[in-house]
Amino acid sequence: MRVLITGAAGMIGRKLTRALLGRGALQGRPISQLILHDIVAAEATAPHLALVGDLAASGTAAGLMRHHPEVIFHLAGVVSGEAEANFDLGYRVNVDGTRALFDAIRAAGHSPRVVYASTTAVFGGPFPEEIPDDFAPTPHSSYGAQKLIGEALLADYSRRGFMDGIGLRLPTICVRPGKANKAASSFFSAIIREPLNRLPADLPVPRDWLHTMASPRAAVGFFLHAAELDLGLVGLRRNLTLPGAAVTVAEQIAALTRAAGADVARLIRDVPDPAVWAIVQSWPRRFAATRAKALGFRAEASFDEILQVYLEDDLHRV
Repeated sequence: MRVLITGAAGMIGRKLTRALLGRGALQGRPISQLILHDIVAAEATAPHLALVGDLAASGTAAGLMRHHPEVIFHLAGVVSGEAEANFDLGYRVNVDGTRALFDAIRAAGHSPRVVYASTTAVFGGPFPEEIPDDFAPTPHSSYGAQKLIGEALLADYSRRGFMDGIGLRLPTICVRPGKANKAASSFFSAIIREPLNRLPADLPVPRDWLHTMASPRAAVGFFLHAAELDLGLVGLRRNLTLPGAAVTVAEQIAALTRAAGADVARLIRDVPDPAVWAIVQSWPRRFAATRAKALGFRAEASFDEILQVYLEDDLHRV
């Protein structure tokens, strides 16, 4: 079993790599090689490979397919805030890179399992209180539009038999370790991560804003489950909205207070940011995720659980 991860140097890519190395097998078969690709080098030791390059550049994707991966996790992408700020870059990476990869898969001719990282930003308002699985995706951001294009390509290439693909509409992943990235949702992690490290954090949106989240541990679980799922149960609608915990920012802060105390929570500063708020308001807030739950996808039920994952996995506090 050979496994390719694009975007392997990113946070989820690194955690997924560690999970695969720990398991040693996928789909009931030993993993003989991980091919880790990104625009910067991921960590890898023999027999695994760390390859660096631009997925949208001519020949890059074809070169990856020469390693004959049987499962591909396509995580590479430009995040929401950056895709909105840099229109050309967002389309080059999120659309051109995805199309190049899918065309290289088609040319290789062996129909691997492809797990595609999409987003709930494919949805645009006006929203019902809870988004059902049959709610039409009409994105109100460039990032959401780019990911929806990828979803359509994945569904069509799967229908034609070029790949056996499944797209995962991820909720916001929180708490993300390390430095903040350019995602508009980055503050959801920052207001927890920074205070726990005794640093101040700016909150750019109102505290009563409700949003759906899942932990990095849950995200890795989503990808592994999708890689081994019988896609005959999924049918032609290959893109799934995933579950998560729908919580307000105030509930996040309350969980932080319970875990670390009021002094830590007071490091959060209300600093409105109209640009971030404009993007965040375009996102849906709560999802039914009925199909995904029925297919066995699982996430945390509360922010206390999400916070505990961060304490255990990244701060190593039990």
